Amino acid sequence: MHILRPQFRIEEQRALEFAGRRGFGMIVAADASGPRASHVPFVLAERDGRTVVQIHFTARNPLVELADGVRRFLLIVAGDDAYISNDWYASSDNVSTWLYEAVHLSGVAHLRAHDENRGHGDALLAVAESRLPKQPWTLAQMEPGKRESMLGAIRVVDLVVDQIEGQAKLNQHKTDADHVAVANRLARSDETGHRRLARKMQALRPELGYDIS
Repeated sequence: MHILRPQFRIEEQRALEFAGRRGFGMIVAADASGPRASHVPFVLAERDGRTVVQIHFTARNPLVELADGVRRFLLIVAGDDAYISNDWYASSDNVSTWLYEAVHLSGVAHLRAHDENRGHGDALLAVAESRLPKQPWTLAQMEPGKRESMLGAIRVVDLVVDQIEGQAKLNQHKTDADHVAVANRLARSDETGHRRLARKMQALRPELGYDIS
């Protein structure tokens, strides 16, 4: 990841927390034909002092055979983003841009044995279901034959993370007046993600006056 400015960089622990909260991203790896990518849910774990991203693919996904314990995978975890028009700023002569948050986690990928599929499924569901206001659903509630058929159709991959990069481009380099003006614009947006960005901008400089409820 190219960090545009030092003040945009997300510290590693916060980057991992961001990725863990999102729980969904894009895996990218390359073979002789070029890059391949898949959108995947994932869970983060600590193993032997290392951060591990555990994901799964359908067994026929070309990325499965690339998880050979040597090749590197990249996980891209994107957050909210918003286009910022140049006339939203309080001062003149700004340029239009995009604000966003994103984290990249990369490392060597290892294919897990089939008998680890159930443990991965349980861990993934535990994280995802905990975010919902209901009694968690588990694989134990699934008809056994169908459950085993489904688990047999996937392959689990561990990405052992050795590089953590994160960037939050939230107008940190702009003046207070410009920062407030853009945050106020985003706060009035119909887009939920834009309003979340506005609140994060407010949290960066809470002492300023905003029109954010």
